[in-house]
Amino acid sequence: MAREELIRLTGNGNGECGKDDCPNVYRTPSGSIVVQGCVSDAFRPPAGEGLVEIPENVLREAVRALGW
Repeated sequence: MAREELIRLTGNGNGECGKDDCPNVYRTPSGSIVVQGCVSDAFRPPAGEGLVEIPENVLREAVRALGW
C-alpha cells in the first residue's frame, strides 16, 4: 500500500518533525489503523508483526481525529 492511500490522522508535517519522520497514526481505505513510530524491543512479537512506540499525545490526537 502506498502512503498516498492512507489518511493521516496526526501531525501536520510542520514544526520540529519533518513531513514523514514523526510518530503518526494513519487510517487505511478499509478502515484499519497504521502506526508509525520508533522501533521497540520490549518483547519479540510473532513472525510477521512488529512493535513501535508512539507518544501518548499522538494517540490522543488520533482518537480526537476519529471522533471517538
